[in-house]
Amino acid sequence: MTGARWLNPAERQAWLALYGVATLLPGTLDADLNRRARVTLFDYHVLAMLSEAEERTLPMSELAGRSNASLSRLSHVVTKLENRGWVQRSQSTRDLRVTTATITAEGLTNLQELALEHVEHVRRLVFDGLDERDIADLERVGKKILARLDETHWILKQSQPVGSA
Repeated sequence: MTGARWLNPAERQAWLALYGVATLLPGTLDADLNRRARVTLFDYHVLAMLSEAEERTLPMSELAGRSNASLSRLSHVVTKLENRGWVQRSQSTRDLRVTTATITAEGLTNLQELALEHVEHVRRLVFDGLDERDIADLERVGKKILARLDETHWILKQSQPVGSA
């Protein structure tokens, strides 16, 4: 295989570390949320994105982008969350062609209860072992990789500088 651009030893080690995190971390967080509230990490993320939105409402297409999901996957999850009374779907008042999702008061209460332990779990698994420089590097490198995957990703459009809020 001439012309192949093989990873050098340092790149291979970095790739294996990234791959390990990308495969182990979501499953660990997912298992914890499932055990505590029968929700997946994806369900939690959908609720979190709605809770942070203006009026706690987002168009389904924007929510799909913020959740890194297809509309069909998101629709399935929103239906599940609707059945639990945690999300409500409705027609946009601004554009009748747009369907929006809103986190309900019950959904927000459940999310807030879950968030206390979830954020602590994320902190223990990820941030407690890092210093401020590591955290800034993690954001910087993560955004560089994300830009190669999707240069229009919503995270890249955030105006918060590294280390704020």
